[in-house]
Amino acid sequence: MEAEQAGLRNTLHRNGLRMTPQRQLVLDAIAELEHSTPEQICAQVRRRASGVNITTVYRNLELLESLGLVTRTHLGPGAPIYAVPEHRHVHLVCQRCGATEEVGTSVLEPLAGTLRERAGFVLDTNHVALTGRCAGCVRNDCV
Repeated sequence: MEAEQAGLRNTLHRNGLRMTPQRQLVLDAIAELEHSTPEQICAQVRRRASGVNITTVYRNLELLESLGLVTRTHLGPGAPIYAVPEHRHVHLVCQRCGATEEVGTSVLEPLAGTLRERAGFVLDTNHVALTGRCAGCVRNDCV
C-alpha cells in the first residue's frame, strides 16, 4: 500500500501537482467502492469530510483520469462509473433489464487481434462496456 501511495504521489509530482486531502479521499473512495458514479464517490468522501462538494469530486475525477490514475466507463444512460486501472474487465450490459455482468478481458483478445491486423488499431480492453441482451432476457424472449 505504501509503494502504491508513493507511486501516486510521484505521478502527481511529475505533473506539477501534489496529493491533496481531497484527491486522496476521492482515490480511496474509488478503491473502496470498485465501480462508482461521481455521486456515489461524493457520498463516500462526505463520510470522512462533510465539506467536500460534488464539484470538487468532478474536478478531481477529471484530473485523475487524465493522469491515468482512474478509468471512466459508460454503461449506458446516466452517469459514468469510475474505477482504478487495475480493475480490468468487460461489462456486459443488458439493454432490456439493465443487468450488468463482468467477464475477463481475455474474451476480447480475438477481436483485438483482428483489429490490429486489419486496421492497425490497438484496442484498449482495460475497462469496456458492451450492450446487448442478457441470458435471462434471451431465454424469456424479451425484446
